[in-house]
Amino acid sequence: MPVRPEFSRPLRADRIGAEGRTEHLLASPAEREALARRFGIESVDRLEAEVTLRREAGGRISARGRLSANVVQACVISLEPVPQHVEEPVDLRFVPAADAALAEATGEEEAPQAPDVVPMDPGGTFDLGEALAQQLALALEPYPRAEGATLPRLDAAGGEPAAKPAAGGAASHPFADLERMRRTGRR
Repeated sequence: MPVRPEFSRPLRADRIGAEGRTEHLLASPAEREALARRFGIESVDRLEAEVTLRREAGGRISARGRLSANVVQACVISLEPVPQHVEEPVDLRFVPAADAALAEATGEEEAPQAPDVVPMDPGGTFDLGEALAQQLALALEPYPRAEGATLPRLDAAGGEPAAKPAAGGAASHPFADLERMRRTGRR
């Protein structure tokens, strides 16, 4: 039994008329909570999108619009909450499964500016919500840092924090003892 995505909005390609249609998607609190668990973040406080769908040749559907979200992640250093506002353009192309398989088999490369290609299921249905959830996942800050969070200095071996500057103001470093011994003639 297939797993149902947390933010599922299945649509049938044959229900999109020649004039196209606009979809406004807003995630419910339960969907946002499930997405936060899936992404391993503290919370998804808001997720919405406005997307215009248009039919293209060959049974393809283009989806263009905007994705907007507010999320909270843990700082990679301090684990403090780090809020992030996501505002991303959406540019997707839903294609029949056979077209997607053919493009993959032939190694057909898309230009970096080309829309992301998402295969439809064999019945001509595609999940706009799941595609948008994946877009959100890609837009998340990979290493969120709280303001002022810094890593502790480690010694050269990556162990204990590096020593503070000595009383005379000279910084301690891995060869400080050797340097001192050389200067004093002690071995």
